Amino acid sequence: MQNKSLKIKFGKNDLIIETGKIAKQANGSVTVTYGSTVILVTACMSREIREGQDFFPLTVEYQEKTYAAGRIPGGFFKREGRPSENEILGSRLIDRPIRPLFPEGFLHEVQVMAIVLSSDGENDPNVLALIGASAALSISDIPFNGPLVSCRVARINNEFVLNPTYAEIESSDLEVVVACNKNGVVMLESKAKEVSEEIYLEAVQFGADSLRPILEMQNEFARLYGKPKANVELKLIDLDLMQKIELLSREKLAEVYKLSKKEEREEAVALLTKELEVQLTSEGFLAPDICTGLHEVEKKQVRKMILDDNIRIDGRSFKEIRPIACEVSVLPRTHGSSLFTRGQTQSMAITTLGTGEDEQLIEALDGEKKKSFMLHYNFPSFSVGETRPVRSPGRREIGHGALAEKALLAVMPTKEKFPYTIRVVSEILESNGSSSMASVCAATLSLMDAGVPIRDAVGGVALGLVKEGNKTVILTDIAGLEDHFGDMDFKVAGTRTGVTAVQLDLKIDGISLELLKECLAQSKEGRLFILDKMSMALGTPREELSSFAPRIDVLKINTEKIGELIGPGGKTIKAIIAATGASIDIKDDGTVLVGSIDAEKSVAAIKMIKAITEDVEVGRIYFGKVKRIMQFGAFVEIAPRKEGLVHVSELSSTFVKKIDDLVKVGDEFKVKVIGIDELGRINLSKKQAEAA
Repeated sequence: MQNKSLKIKFGKNDLIIETGKIAKQANGSVTVTYGSTVILVTACMSREIREGQDFFPLTVEYQEKTYAAGRIPGGFFKREGRPSENEILGSRLIDRPIRPLFPEGFLHEVQVMAIVLSSDGENDPNVLALIGASAALSISDIPFNGPLVSCRVARINNEFVLNPTYAEIESSDLEVVVACNKNGVVMLESKAKEVSEEIYLEAVQFGADSLRPILEMQNEFARLYGKPKANVELKLIDLDLMQKIELLSREKLAEVYKLSKKEEREEAVALLTKELEVQLTSEGFLAPDICTGLHEVEKKQVRKMILDDNIRIDGRSFKEIRPIACEVSVLPRTHGSSLFTRGQTQSMAITTLGTGEDEQLIEALDGEKKKSFMLHYNFPSFSVGETRPVRSPGRREIGHGALAEKALLAVMPTKEKFPYTIRVVSEILESNGSSSMASVCAATLSLMDAGVPIRDAVGGVALGLVKEGNKTVILTDIAGLEDHFGDMDFKVAGTRTGVTAVQLDLKIDGISLELLKECLAQSKEGRLFILDKMSMALGTPREELSSFAPRIDVLKINTEKIGELIGPGGKTIKAIIAATGASIDIKDDGTVLVGSIDAEKSVAAIKMIKAITEDVEVGRIYFGKVKRIMQFGAFVEIAPRKEGLVHVSELSSTFVKKIDDLVKVGDEFKVKVIGIDELGRINLSKKQAEAA
């Protein structure tokens, strides 16, 4: 079999792209190898367009098979099930940059599948999968305006590292995924520990420079092994119909755009659509084409207002942010809550504090790990005045939640400082532009309201772009219509000190680094304005936790005592939990976390733990229980599995004729440790404890 592959040095390892060996019935199929990580990526296209199809049906599936890391799936069913959060985010990472690169009017169904076949536990496969998706589409007969390439850049000790390993990412203060094509940057996905805009731009430049040879390699790969592109029908709106729609709707749309509220504009456009359908279907035009045509006229008119007339739909200036309102402690029984409203976008964030038992266990290709901070995002249909069935979180909700979580990670306290599991939920109550950045702002206020000692407040802002020819306008705080008809969705979150998260998506085929620099500067200006508004509601975290939140006390015990505290089969620790109702989390380094809403239960649990783990001290008084009685004295338990002898001479200051007359099994009283012999036997005194 002919070897159809190309190889190039890419960071620490060789990047190998190969085709013609497996999955040959797909329109395009490649394997991407980097180190010992191997990904199969395929691209398939339907032969026909579905009847009534009026949008481009692209689906992307990124799958991480556990066999790739030499493991069997956990759980009852020993096979992969629903996609993990990492797989969903990987699918979005591929989908977002390739979607704008298909031709306008292309309506054939396309499916891209990326399957991780082998994982070396060092190199993250999702960026490699994006390279594979571009390569598979480029060599296929599917129309695609590629190729594009991607890499991950990390900054470690002030130096940029290309394609860092998992371990290197953990020690970095900046991680950015850069996707580029011949025209510039097409996608960014980043998290950072408050780095400056200048450093961030340097990282993107480093990534873009590193990708140029990979782009040339993909072009050569497509030239050598690519198929001729299929002749497919592009469904474009009839020019005559477009002229008629524009003539009939231009003046009415101008009036619609004078309406201040989103729902009023949507209702007016819906009425206009019906009017046009009634008028134009009688001339032989189809209703779906009329609706699509009006959409294109709307897009053209909105963009013209911005570029030529310097007017935004809601009358704002290009850098102006919509009115902001912030409230905290909006819910009476939660641990922390806030309400952040920006224009017609509103997020209610709720913070819940838990113990170590509430940590999320994640089974990933690089092994199992626990997660103690979670941010979840919900987007109910009523937030946009619609009805739809209630389902489990979709890809968009998973993605927006992950972005907001990244934005806050940089300021979260360490487990040593704040040993709680933290969950924040952002409920989107209204949406008209950038609900993910509203979630960042609301989550920050909610965390501070809960008393979580975050290092600084984090704010977020979304920027848009309208670009035609030499005319370019950057819009701060884009509304839904500007996002829909614009060319860019650029989300930047951070503190006053620096950037913590960035996400860039484009509808055009790339932007220059010079334009990206302008966007970053404008985003900083907007972010600082938003942070000022947030500080007026709550400037710093509350000093006290909610009375409804659990209290966690931290103890440190000798690691040699861990087994003794747990007991055989967990018997001892289970008994303490059952007796006190407190939660107890024991770490390998001897740290013990005791949590309970009831302070008395925590105190009781701590006493029991100390009694088991602390060494018995001579001269210390304990409260003990008689376990056995002998002729020469009584054996008293002063801690679990710790007994000492109270000799008959130490039971009382008076003569004891018969020991049974003085104490019985089960009696409880104070005893003093008066000695420990060389064999570790403990001698106790009841009379000395009473006299003390």
